[in-house]
Amino acid sequence: MPARQSLADIEFLLTEVLQAPARWQALAPFADTDGDLATQVLDEAAKFVDSAIAPLQRSGDEEGCRFDAGQVQTPAGFREAYQAFWQAGWPSLSCDPADGGQGLPAVLECVLFEWLAGANHGWTMAPGLLHGAYECIKHHASDDLKARYLPKIASGEWLATMCLTEAHAGSDLGLVRTRGVPQADGSVRVNGSKIFISGGEHDLTDNIVHLVLARLPDAPAGPKGLSLFLVPKMLESGDGRRAGQPQARPAPSGGSEPHEVGSVGVPNAVVCERIEEKMGLHGSPTCVMRFDDATGWLVGEPNKGLNAMFVMMNAARLHVGLQGIGLLDAAWQKASAYAAERRQMRAPGAKDTSLIQDHPAIRRILATQRAWIDGGRVLAYHTALQLDAAQHSTDAAERAAAQRWCALVTPVLKAALTDQAFHGASACLQVFGGHGYVREWGIEQIVRDARVAMIYEGTNEIQAIDLLVRKVLADGGEGLAALLEALPATPAARARHTALIDITHQLARAARADPELPYWVADDYLRAVALVLLEWAWGRIDSASRAERWSSPAQAFARWVLPEFDMRAGILRERIAQARNTKAESAAAV
Repeated sequence: MPARQSLADIEFLLTEVLQAPARWQALAPFADTDGDLATQVLDEAAKFVDSAIAPLQRSGDEEGCRFDAGQVQTPAGFREAYQAFWQAGWPSLSCDPADGGQGLPAVLECVLFEWLAGANHGWTMAPGLLHGAYECIKHHASDDLKARYLPKIASGEWLATMCLTEAHAGSDLGLVRTRGVPQADGSVRVNGSKIFISGGEHDLTDNIVHLVLARLPDAPAGPKGLSLFLVPKMLESGDGRRAGQPQARPAPSGGSEPHEVGSVGVPNAVVCERIEEKMGLHGSPTCVMRFDDATGWLVGEPNKGLNAMFVMMNAARLHVGLQGIGLLDAAWQKASAYAAERRQMRAPGAKDTSLIQDHPAIRRILATQRAWIDGGRVLAYHTALQLDAAQHSTDAAERAAAQRWCALVTPVLKAALTDQAFHGASACLQVFGGHGYVREWGIEQIVRDARVAMIYEGTNEIQAIDLLVRKVLADGGEGLAALLEALPATPAARARHTALIDITHQLARAARADPELPYWVADDYLRAVALVLLEWAWGRIDSASRAERWSSPAQAFARWVLPEFDMRAGILRERIAQARNTKAESAAAV
């Protein structure tokens, strides 16, 4: 049971390594949050995850979702588990009490969703966007929309989607064609199709709030012409279509009469055309959605939809990084348990058949993945703490430093931790040998489910470009240099910081002559940044404890993970040198 097994480790990282209780109590909204309260919350969360969500992992994967005439039925037990989830108050952990939330620190919600992903990634896709939708509506929607939708989103009674992608417009959102036409009553009519919409249709909740990127009629081309619209699956009685138009789309059975559904009202003109057949995440419906003159409302300012949507996307990217940790931890726990039971051959120095956990090759696999899990947790939890500091600190310098950390580190967490989730889970499968490749042990499902996290919420290549091109080089590397210089470091770690800062400045100069250069090396750069951050994280762990539990993965990090920095630095230096040589040759030719 992953949540219970992780609880003691996480309490240590929060309390001893990151000193979270003191940091919470320095912020006014969390002045009463101490370690005991956090432990109580996490203990109850662990019980819920292990008892209600984890048992549905395999059955949900095997049964999958069923599509019939525009309706989606989730696997047996999913709806009941979700109803128990929101009614127990779990979605509202970090929401504002003014919106019906519990007002707890963001990191507690992060731990919960890490555990949920590790226990049952398919089920967790449903509530995974709630926090981002909440922040988006809270900060950008009108007072009327907030009054009508925010409490339901905060509580989780209604779920939400993020409708960006179209068949011809994946990462390039500037190609979006979906349209929104304003109406006299202040609503809009949305027309278009979206693909890859997680939870676009399901039976978990009575309503689904779609946040849809689309264009107003007079919008300029490209991403600067996108607006964001709130388009619910179900309209409240009296919403929209007041000018003699039909009140709702036809019923899925083909009838033409609008029909009431509970207290929510009538169906909007939002149609699920099909669900995708996928490599993994069979318990989560990935939908093709069509909006047929659907009623919606503008969120934020016209033509500034990406500004509003990025609030949601950035929250989602931190949560996807946490998915990586949860999935890798789940894979590690299965592999570790198997290695402690399976006997094969003699380990070096042994006199008899040994447990495979005693063989150096297996020990290396397990300790290396543990190094990523533990170090990744420190980085992700610290980022969650910084999110709260950025919002609530009364010190302007502290807020600025926290915002810088979140801006620079979020794409690193998303890319590096999801990459490791897939490759590390595959390494954990290797511990099982042939048994890992069959369904009986459950490890192959984790590998399949983990793969998508490298793609959605911005591919990992997009994350690397976002980090290097849009954030680091935008100020010549000064922001990253300030972040690294503020981190405590050993002399060896400081040397790596200095090397990375020097490479960054060289890249900034070389990019002026070779604009393509940063795009060629963005992946290498992000990995280098991830490694120096993980080194800082392990330094924090080492300062707090030298117990055997932490020493083995610490040694694995130093031996098998950190040396990659020199390789990445070498690649970066070589490409910079090539760019300089090309520039010199071009100048000589002129």
